[in-house]
Amino acid sequence: MLSDIEIAQQSKLAPIEQIAEKIGVTQDSMELYGKYKAKISLPEDSKASWGKLILVTSINPTPAGEGKTTVSIGLADGLNKLHKNPVLALREPSLGPVMGLKGGATGGGYSQVLPMEDINLHFTGDIHAITTANNALSALIDNHIHQGNELGIDPQQVIWKRSMDLNDRELRHTVVGLGNKAQGVPRQDGFDITVASEIMAVLCLASDLADLKRRLARIVIGYTYQNDVVTVHDLQVEGALTLLLKDAVKPNLVQTMEQTPAFIHGGPFANIAHGCNSVVATKTALRLGDYAVTEAGFGADLGAEKFLDIKVPNLEKAPDAVVMVATVRALKLHGGQVSDQLTSENLTALEKGFANLKKHIQNMKNYGMPVIVAINEFDSDQENELSLLEELCRKEGVTAVRSSAWSKGGIGAQELASTVVDTIAEKKANYEALYQNQLPLEDKIKKVAQKIYGARDVVFEKRAKKQLKDFKEFGWDQLPICIAKTQYSLSDDANLLGVPTGFDLHVREMTPKLGAGFLVVLTGNVLTMPGLPKKPAALDMDVDAKGNVRGLF
Repeated sequence: MLSDIEIAQQSKLAPIEQIAEKIGVTQDSMELYGKYKAKISLPEDSKASWGKLILVTSINPTPAGEGKTTVSIGLADGLNKLHKNPVLALREPSLGPVMGLKGGATGGGYSQVLPMEDINLHFTGDIHAITTANNALSALIDNHIHQGNELGIDPQQVIWKRSMDLNDRELRHTVVGLGNKAQGVPRQDGFDITVASEIMAVLCLASDLADLKRRLARIVIGYTYQNDVVTVHDLQVEGALTLLLKDAVKPNLVQTMEQTPAFIHGGPFANIAHGCNSVVATKTALRLGDYAVTEAGFGADLGAEKFLDIKVPNLEKAPDAVVMVATVRALKLHGGQVSDQLTSENLTALEKGFANLKKHIQNMKNYGMPVIVAINEFDSDQENELSLLEELCRKEGVTAVRSSAWSKGGIGAQELASTVVDTIAEKKANYEALYQNQLPLEDKIKKVAQKIYGARDVVFEKRAKKQLKDFKEFGWDQLPICIAKTQYSLSDDANLLGVPTGFDLHVREMTPKLGAGFLVVLTGNVLTMPGLPKKPAALDMDVDAKGNVRGLF
């Protein structure tokens, strides 16, 4: 059996100009990055011509795999088979998980976006530009303190961290400025992975270059000795940061294996950030296609909740339908099946694990979203299991459709595509946000914890309790919330699979992200700088003398 990268390398790509022509993008609006990649100038906004929006999400991820990106790409290709003029809008992969656990994040099998190697590695340099802007701000902060500290910044209250786009646990907590006086002012610091940087969130939520600059100016970098807030605007460096991002803000156009247009732009994680591709890429897809297919990171408790409560108000359009991805294997894991027996039929474990899918379906329905379940098929799935899963979904009032996009491409997702089109035509979405921003901060956190996760209550640790008071005094309590939580469980304990009950959500601290326009709520032991596994995917990666890449899954 061919690997994903071998399939990708055998695929025929069309020149990117041909892909652009399909959706009415002229060469004057394109900046070419080789033969198969281009940046697109931001078109004028015109909601009257927007297409339908399809959000793809999933159950809580497991080591068995769910294949959300594979289904997203397959769905777009399936819509293409139906001549529905689809456009994809996805996040770009971070090098952290590419070199760590995943090995690649551009779909799989015969449902991929191309050029796979470029997208998974440095692509058009957007993430590097974000890293540079993030670290330029760190350098400017420390230089300001070193050069006399006119603003009176308290070095011990600088909350802005440096970043890099790799998993490196050694950098979670650092000390900078060591040495003599010429080396700077010593202080504690640390690194976040770039996809957790507020600048990533800012770029992904900005509507245009001017909005990007305004958002950058609002970023809180720390506090003075008198506990006054210090922002990027106080440092007067928003112009320089915008300059570093002037190209990165433009969406990247590539193609699927079946030459469906795809915008790959922005990549915040959903467990520690808001988990959605850029607003400008999604808007561009909506303007240029009749159906825009996008996804939100990890399970619906993280990515979809943040899409609906954070991105939708900025996008100014809610999804017309939600596709919920599940696999028999993953549901059996949620139902207690041991990982080395997932290929064996176990209807009891499947039915028990279905509770996880059922919870996510109910959550999406509570937002007023029509839901379709996509069963991502594996060769090991038993017919009895697939039939049972379809029946369980029917009892919940949703249609479940099998997708074999991994093995068959667009044809394997054509029935799913047809069902999505019919559902959008027959059922109108009636979007309703989970909470109003005017709610007290504590109540907003409890609402997400109890309504989406199923928590009994929320426990605020000492630092978080103080921040509840401080943030209210600063006027930040009216912002939406972005909860950082493990992706593996509805709770904040990664070991609690299925649908845990009777648990409390533990909030240890919060971070203001005024540029992004939300507050990050850190729960449990979630980390903003991941570590590498015992055997990183990087160990299997290589390149031959002709430049051919090996080892990307």
